[in-house]
Amino acid sequence: MSAASAAEPALPAATAPGTDRVPPLSAGSGPVKEDLNRTWWDKFGHSTIVWGLRAAVLVAFLTLWQITAGPVIDITFVSKPSLILERLVDWITDGTLWTHTWITLQEILLGFFFGALAGALVGYLLASFNLLYQVLDPFMLALYSIPKVALAPLFIVWFGIGMDMKVLLAAATVFFLVFLNTAAGVREVDRGLIDAVRLMGGNRRHVAFKVVLPSSMTGFLTGLKVAIPYALIGAVIGELVASNQGLGYLINASAAQFDTAGVFATLVVLTIVATILNSGVAVLSKRINRWKPLDEH
Repeated sequence: MSAASAAEPALPAATAPGTDRVPPLSAGSGPVKEDLNRTWWDKFGHSTIVWGLRAAVLVAFLTLWQITAGPVIDITFVSKPSLILERLVDWITDGTLWTHTWITLQEILLGFFFGALAGALVGYLLASFNLLYQVLDPFMLALYSIPKVALAPLFIVWFGIGMDMKVLLAAATVFFLVFLNTAAGVREVDRGLIDAVRLMGGNRRHVAFKVVLPSSMTGFLTGLKVAIPYALIGAVIGELVASNQGLGYLINASAAQFDTAGVFATLVVLTIVATILNSGVAVLSKRINRWKPLDEH
């Protein structure tokens, strides 16, 4: 055996010529494996702490309210949690709460749906045509600046005091918020993406549905989130101005009788409705934005 052949290191069996075996990875090389056997606390510990602190803040606030209402603050103006709970139980038992809540909920959902649908379509179409958007934008902003409370008497003249008036008032409130946010999302689309699609042979339809529409979803969803409380405001304002049913009517009737507990009980129900609607939009946002990186959700 020559010195050259003696000095040449022997090849491992796994890399010998004519074999397909792969040598085992040495320690410290290759992909890092993460142990997926996490404990319950590792998965839900942070959210548990957050929700626990939220509950603690709520309990502390209600306790302080209950203690100070009467001895410190006039109960006529602020009521107290125990009286509010008692009023809610009474209304649930005799069916008052279910009847009026269902009326208001229909007005909110219908107004939110039609207002959001119209706002998204008009915002997307107008923002897609630059000249048309520049011409109509000042008029849309002028209409948006009109207080929606001022529209209620006009809507009563046009549509009466039935449910249609409340639905349209809620829809008019939602429309402008969704329109402005959707239009802003369309106009802020990255021009580089549009140019890239066109360089690859894409036509206007490809640009509209593959680039502009997905990119404008952020503005659209922002408009939905912002519009939820305004849908409630529109429906309740219509009921406050002229109605004999709904949660707005309950607020009016309770206030007329100096029933502060009834007013606060109705506000609690409206808060719960708004929370449920916000949660629904949050779920929708996660499903629509699945294509985005996790840190952008």
